[in-house]
Amino acid sequence: MKKFLALVGIVIAMMVIAACGADKTEDTENKGAKEEPQAETKTLTIKHELGETEVDQNPEKVVVFDFGSLDTLDKLGIEVAAIPQNNVPKYLEKYEDEKYANVGSLKEPDFEKINEIKPDLIIISGRQSDMYKEFTEIAPTIFLGVDTERYMESFEENVKTIGEIFNKDKEAEEQLTAINKDIEKLHGEASGLDEKALIVLANEGKVSAYGPSSRFGIIHDVFGFAPADPGIEVSTHGQSVSFEYILEQDPDFLFVIDRGAVVASGDGQSAAKDVIENDLVKGTKAYKNGKIVYLDPDFWYLSGGGLESVSEMVKEVEGSLK
Repeated sequence: MKKFLALVGIVIAMMVIAACGADKTEDTENKGAKEEPQAETKTLTIKHELGETEVDQNPEKVVVFDFGSLDTLDKLGIEVAAIPQNNVPKYLEKYEDEKYANVGSLKEPDFEKINEIKPDLIIISGRQSDMYKEFTEIAPTIFLGVDTERYMESFEENVKTIGEIFNKDKEAEEQLTAINKDIEKLHGEASGLDEKALIVLANEGKVSAYGPSSRFGIIHDVFGFAPADPGIEVSTHGQSVSFEYILEQDPDFLFVIDRGAVVASGDGQSAAKDVIENDLVKGTKAYKNGKIVYLDPDFWYLSGGGLESVSEMVKEVEGSLK
């Protein structure tokens, strides 16, 4: 009997030890599962014209004050939280929907509204550069304006920056490759011409001329058209000129951007034709040969420097050669 009881005791002890071991293993496994580290958010250091900014990759709430950047974000399928909804380019009019917060205008941001959104990233350009400090006090802010003196380089840098931030590097590179291929073709055709071009901005009956390295100088610097006047003053607002000046330069191509179509009337309809095609301008080779080209101000004035806008700019100018 004693031997039997002893044997039973040994069996019970072994069962207790086994159970404790199982509990310990389970506790260890559970403890290990609880302590498993979560994936950390990758932080990027973005260098831009106004400084360096620490940005978390794939930010969720993005406020955009540059329509060129909005264009690129849209092309890459990246959602935004808010934009200034005044004078939005027609091809980006979906962003006027109430699902996107309205944060004022390009020159007068609604900082109170931006604060309410609590954005993870703010993108600005030239029109907001003087307010950079105010933006940085709300959220990480980067400047993605285009440097017209090095248009394609800065455009590509901006697109690649967006690609890096939102993990869309491959898609961004593919888009840039396609655009550069089209530009190479256009440049080959335009640079071989004997004809010369003049670029003007029409605004409420007045005209300003733009030459190489200017706001619209991409036509000369990148697309390859020789300037009718290489000495045009380089400035944001262009060099104020008369219609006598246009006749004197006698361009073979006259490229016209109508500011009033998107700022004054806001309907995208060109009102510049009646002003531009007066008796003086009718004496130019551009008029006589049907080479006065009215460029879409949405692409050229409002949202230059975007994947869509630059692609369309190439197509518009190439169309003038046909």
